[in-house]
Amino acid sequence: MYAAAAVTVLAGKGITDHIAPTDLISRGGLDVVALLILVGWLYRRRPSAPEIPLVLAGLNIGLFAAMSTISAGKFPAGVGFGLFGILSLVRLRSAAFTLRDVAYTFVTLVIALCTGLPQRQTWLVVGLVAVVLVAVLVVDDPRSYDPPTRTVKLTLDRIYPDPSLIAADVALRFGQAPLSVAVDEVDYVRETTRVSARYPDVAGTDLGTLADAEPREQVVVS
Repeated sequence: MYAAAAVTVLAGKGITDHIAPTDLISRGGLDVVALLILVGWLYRRRPSAPEIPLVLAGLNIGLFAAMSTISAGKFPAGVGFGLFGILSLVRLRSAAFTLRDVAYTFVTLVIALCTGLPQRQTWLVVGLVAVVLVAVLVVDDPRSYDPPTRTVKLTLDRIYPDPSLIAADVALRFGQAPLSVAVDEVDYVRETTRVSARYPDVAGTDLGTLADAEPREQVVVS
């Protein structure tokens, strides 16, 4: 009701000559429903960073608002490019983002683009959004993902002539065998080895305190 009244007032002032209140409300409702399905159901089928749903929702609603503003009919092309220039300032450089998160971000923006343009055939918009959601449902199978893991960076005070001894030493120091160990750097001057150990991501487990639980003897390299 309030959205329709606001659009009607803007239309009376000549700001939204090309936007009908019913069209804007229907497109906005479709965008929200698609966003709830994508983020609220498809994305949450496996553990992920708690901040990502907020990012996806913000990008979707923001792009929908930008598309509706650009298509209002009172802005030159330069303003439209300026709005997209502002959106281009967003960078997914956080370590929390994975390739899966980037894919969902792209789908979120595509849905906003499909629903943000006014005066489009409703069946076409609904069909395109449904195709995108069904594709994500079919391709993103939670059963195909490995269990969540955590990576611990370690600096060991020795150099190992046999790489197979590194995993055993890390297991003794932490009291838990790692899933895998990758050597990042070997410093022959300081006689240290930097490694990345991957452990199962178990809720409530602090891997940083496992090494201090009790002193353990290091692996002796003969």
